[in-house]
Formats: sequence, structure tokens, C-alpha cells
Amino acid sequence: MKEPLHMLATEQQNPNTRHIDRKPLEEILRLINQEDQLVPKIIEQCIPEIAKAVIAITDAFTAGGRLLYFGAGTSGRLGILDAAECPPTYGTPPEQIVGIIAGGQQAIQQAVEGAEDDQEAGRMAVEQMKVTALDVVVGISASGRTPYVVGAMKKATEFGCTVVGIANNRNSVMKQVADIMIEAEVGPEAILGSTRMKAGTAQKLILNMLTTSSMILSGKVYDNLMVDMQPSNLKLVDRAKRLIALATGADDQTIKQAYETSGRNIKAAIVMIQSGSHPDQAKALLAQSGGFVEEAIRMARSEV
Repeated sequence: MKEPLHMLATEQQNPNTRHIDRKPLEEILRLINQEDQLVPKIIEQCIPEIAKAVIAITDAFTAGGRLLYFGAGTSGRLGILDAAECPPTYGTPPEQIVGIIAGGQQAIQQAVEGAEDDQEAGRMAVEQMKVTALDVVVGISASGRTPYVVGAMKKATEFGCTVVGIANNRNSVMKQVADIMIEAEVGPEAILGSTRMKAGTAQKLILNMLTTSSMILSGKVYDNLMVDMQPSNLKLVDRAKRLIALATGADDQTIKQAYETSGRNIKAAIVMIQSGSHPDQAKALLAQSGGFVEEAIRMARSEV
């Protein structure tokens, strides 16, 4: 049973920001900033559940599955943003991590009234994405009860996939559906009900943790370097060479040669420099190691 809207933590009036409309500008900004500072500590309490979700996502990727975000409004846009940033940052296929928003493409830039209230549309969106048991479906909703998101989560359970919920209220409708529930209750917003603020910030941080951690566990990070980055412009080509330099300590000429002969493959260039292997050898070792650079280097050195 749904809790009345006015009872939700995200719908309360914040006593810390009463009469904010009468404050000088700098005090307005300080009040907002003070509320924002509460968010990371609340997320810290959610780490055990976030970890469970990361393991499920990493297992899904290993099995050829996907990570699918479903949300409405701000929550939907944040899911799309997180998904869109993974291919250039980590070299993932565009179809591996996907954000779906209530109301479709139009809703990314403009509010589509009533879209979030359509539970059946959420169910249909899951069907359209051809969800399977290999996938992980993540529902995102500040209230924890958005019908579109709940509908998507319920439908996803029918396909046997892992269902994760991210909400900013406790004991929500989503919790009744989710296999893993992340409840980042950030409390009343500085402006009543404006969940694009603390709630949205919490969601963004959690999504960052889900994808970044699953990329690390998938071998797409070496040390703290994003070695599967796609160097698609001049700035990123320069960054790619800097990543190789940081990973190997090699001189500019060695880095340039390895980068080019590897086919501009950052991982392969690092393995080549660190182990003295040829491009084809480096790529074969990376394939054998599941993409983990450290393991590929170890294997190369053991063969010598």
C-alpha cells in the first residue's frame, strides 16, 4: 500500500531552509550547500546494498547481459546520462548500458505530463527492450513509487533478471519488487519537493558507483587509469598517451610507437611496453586475461 505523498521524507518542509526567499544571495547558496553536504554520508550507509548491485551487474556483463535503467523525469535523465558516458569512457558497446525514460526521447529535454503515472508503459518498455534473465534492471525514483518505474520493475521480475531499486524514501513500493534495494533517504529538499536537488545528487553518485565499480571489476581500469577509453578526438588522443606514460613511465618516443603499432589500443600499448611483447601477442594476452592489464603483463612475463 502506498504511503500518502505528504508523508514521504522527500515531501516534507525543510526546517533548515525556512524563509530562504528572504535571505541574501550568499546565505541562500550556503543553505543549499549545507543540505548538499549531507548526501555523501547518507550514501555511505548504502554501500553494502550498492556492492550487491555491482556484483550483479558485473556478473551480468560477464554473461553477456546488460544494465538497463528505468526512470521518469530527473531520475530518467540521470540514467540516460550515466549510460551515455560509459562507451567513450570505458569502451563499452552502446547497447550494454542503456537508460530508458518515461515519455521517450522528448522527455529528455521537456517534461511529458502524465508519462510517469503510466505503469503499463513501464511494462511495455521492458518488453520493447527484450529483457532477459541475463540483464540487470535498475529502477530509479526519488519517491520510490513512480508507477512507470514500478511497472518496469514488476515486468522485469517476470523475465527472471536481477531487479535493483534506487529510491530516496524508505520502505517504498519499489522495495516490495526489488531484489536489491538502495534507499538513500536524504530528507527534505531545500525547496519542498524539488527532488532534482539532494535526491538527484544522491542518485547521480550512486549511478557513478554502480558503473565505475563494475567497470573496475570488468578489467577496464588499470591502477586508477581508464585504459579502455576511446580516443575519439585530439584531447583524448593526448590523454591516451598520458595514460600510457603514467602506467609505464616510458619515454615519449616509446609511447608513440607502442600506441601506433598497437592500433591505438591503450591496453595493448601498456602490455607491450611493460612486457616487451609484440602487438598481436599483447592483444592475445589481453583476450586470455579477460581484459585485465595486470594479469596480461604477468602472463607475458611468465612466458619469457
